[in-house]
Amino acid sequence: MSERDLPRQPTAAMVAIGDELLSGRTRDANIHHLAQWLTARGVALAEVRIVADDEAAIVAAVQALAPRFDYLFTSGGIGPTHDDITALAIGKAFDARTDVRDDALAVLQGWYAARGEEVTPARRRMARIPAGAGLIDNP
Repeated sequence: MSERDLPRQPTAAMVAIGDELLSGRTRDANIHHLAQWLTARGVALAEVRIVADDEAAIVAAVQALAPRFDYLFTSGGIGPTHDDITALAIGKAFDARTDVRDDALAVLQGWYAARGEEVTPARRRMARIPAGAGLIDNP
């Protein structure tokens, strides 16, 4: 059997998003966690890019990496803030409409209800998901 006949190992890339990562205010733990999680599942994390909270930078990184890898993960940049641009930037990168999705909203409602809190309009923004994207359970 030649090397050409062996199954190819799946590959992944990651875009870590956040001004706080680039300024040194926050130490990223997500790259390490994702690398371990993927390795345990036989997927090679082959590239990581850290970009600012800037729509053009996010779109460019996603568009550069997505065609080259089997999986593309993003982390950071999403939160209940008035200036969150990440979900919209990901949608733009894939030319996909981004709206509040019922399944994502249900997850948020359950999480906040368990803590006796409301889903405020700012928190509701976290349920904006680009069309075609899948949710990953994050208990």
